[in-house]
Amino acid sequence: MTEIIVADDQIEVLDMLIRSLRDDTRTVHAFSTGREALAHLKQHPDQISLAILDLDYGPDEPDGLEILPQMLNVVSDLPVIMLTGQGTIDTAVAALRLGATDFIEKDFYIEDKIELSLKKLDRVYQALKENALLRAEVQDLGRENQFYRDEFGKRYQIIGSSPKLQQILQRAQTVAPIPRPALITGEPGTGKELVAAAIHYGSDRKDRPLVKVNCAAIADQLLESELFGHEKGAYTGATEARPGKFEAASGGTLFLDEIGNTTPEFQQNVLRAIEYREIQRVGSATPIFVDVRVIAATNTDLETEIAEGRFRQDLYDRLRFEVLHMPPLRERREDIPALADYFVVQIVEEVPGLQKRNFSDAATERLMTYRWPGNVRELKFAAERAACVARETEIEPGDLPPEISQQAPQSSESSDDFESQVQSFELSLLRRILNTVSWNQREAAKQLKLSYDQFRHLYRKYKLNKEKP
Repeated sequence: MTEIIVADDQIEVLDMLIRSLRDDTRTVHAFSTGREALAHLKQHPDQISLAILDLDYGPDEPDGLEILPQMLNVVSDLPVIMLTGQGTIDTAVAALRLGATDFIEKDFYIEDKIELSLKKLDRVYQALKENALLRAEVQDLGRENQFYRDEFGKRYQIIGSSPKLQQILQRAQTVAPIPRPALITGEPGTGKELVAAAIHYGSDRKDRPLVKVNCAAIADQLLESELFGHEKGAYTGATEARPGKFEAASGGTLFLDEIGNTTPEFQQNVLRAIEYREIQRVGSATPIFVDVRVIAATNTDLETEIAEGRFRQDLYDRLRFEVLHMPPLRERREDIPALADYFVVQIVEEVPGLQKRNFSDAATERLMTYRWPGNVRELKFAAERAACVARETEIEPGDLPPEISQQAPQSSESSDDFESQVQSFELSLLRRILNTVSWNQREAAKQLKLSYDQFRHLYRKYKLNKEKP
């Protein structure tokens, strides 16, 4: 028989917890204050398997953050879930650092969250054993734990020392252990996927799957099947049942890139998966439980999308537990030399016989003054290309792509308008892809995941031709 302690000063919440938790295999001991719950635990330390505490018990009563460490002093590996009606990042971090297992906000769905949590109690207990070991290791590491903080970005190839980037990395490290969604915003090519990976591998889920999905690269009619799976015969061509990405990521993290490019109908299904921790395969009415942390990314302004009816407010509210905005490369230019050198070192290691060269002062100046509409992704291409074509002792401006080497150097304070930056990026991308496919337009359209008509429109728009790159 499993025995559970619950303590909440709201009678309706307490009744709900008792109703949700109690069954033939569980006994629930309910209290209105944390002090009473602690006293019961002290009397029966070997019998209690789980405690659920409220954050605030009202005036003159110790709050949940005070009761939590006292409970763990009695039973060091006791699973403790913290409830709050005013969840914040700081409060969640404090609770988890004190040893809480989970942190649940009191909202309209709290009963569903509790009921679904019961389905994974066995997994929770196992995870707690692992967490206890991890916490012990962290306590033993001492100074090395500070080294981990300083090296957080480097562990995931997030290169740079600019204040803006360091601020993002500190926030990513803070949110990593909190089992809640996160939203990463920023222009294409700024490194959103790397930050998502850093959050995953900085969490207790690091030994479980990190599954990545680019929502913009999958047709709307296939996206639901890709993420939620389908049953045999669900649609034409579905010759066998297949699990989706949510099932593949269960126990780990699902990274949904370009979430802003999805339909409101699809967004509703993602919201349900986050809220209820269950999905339904296409063609099935049977729910499947999934334990997935969702990290989403977008380069669109979701608040504008919400105002225009293209993105759901409720999903946005769930995703923005923490919002990390990746700055464009032009706003952290001090990171450009280190990034460029890093990309050169990487390709030299990959290509046998390729010689390591440094960038000359003139080439570095071009890198520093270019607008970088494609951000770090474009810089990676430029540095790798330069490393491969350079023949002098240093990488010179002529070794850089034409859009960088052939333009006059400009002040880093210049402020092209948004449309100019978009056009510059489109032109750079089109030229790069065309060069890689020997100017085969159909192949270029395929590489860019555009229809041939869409590609031809851009080709004519920029008056591209092979003779005049």
